[in-house]
Amino acid sequence: MNLLQQHFPAFTPAQLKLFKQFETEFRLLNEQVNLVSRADMDNFAERHVLHSLGIAKVVQFPKGSAVLDVGTGGGLPGLPLAIAFPEVHFHLVDSIGKKIRAVQFLAGALGLDNVTAEQTRAEQLRPKYDFVVSRAVARLATFHPWVAHLFKPKGLRESGMYLLKGGDLTEEIAESGLVATVTDLAQFFPEEFYETKKVVFVPANSRVR
Repeated sequence: MNLLQQHFPAFTPAQLKLFKQFETEFRLLNEQVNLVSRADMDNFAERHVLHSLGIAKVVQFPKGSAVLDVGTGGGLPGLPLAIAFPEVHFHLVDSIGKKIRAVQFLAGALGLDNVTAEQTRAEQLRPKYDFVVSRAVARLATFHPWVAHLFKPKGLRESGMYLLKGGDLTEEIAESGLVATVTDLAQFFPEEFYETKKVVFVPANSRVR
């Protein structure tokens, strides 16, 4: 059974086809742009696609909501999440032009009309979002000020930051002064890679203590 089917049995055949196409297109593009380490490409589905989808084990983005992916790199976690939630709008940003051009190409090749990709920094954005996602971009104390102003004033109950991180986060969370909920991805994914992988949730209305 396909790894994604195993962990996300509700995915449709069309979605599974898109994930397969995503890996094919990403692999070709990675030869030119080096979006992820070439050694990692051997485990792309497990270590990149499934990892990105770990956020979907913690929160279900409602239809019509808006998600910002900060420091998206090669479109992770934003593009896999956009395939998983086709009725949610995703705005993927990164400060590096060649990476955003790669993401724009991938979104176009996959026909993901719920994705926009832009070369910019989160601090410079003006739109408002329901959710912010990211994968190993910066420590909480650094990251939170970049995006704290970007949440809709009357957001959803589950609005906030959902960040993919790893290891012992006790010190990092304490340093940030934020109230955070940590979910171990090992409870969903038995693969060894996920032993130390986590999703950190910080509510949109969270303020530094």
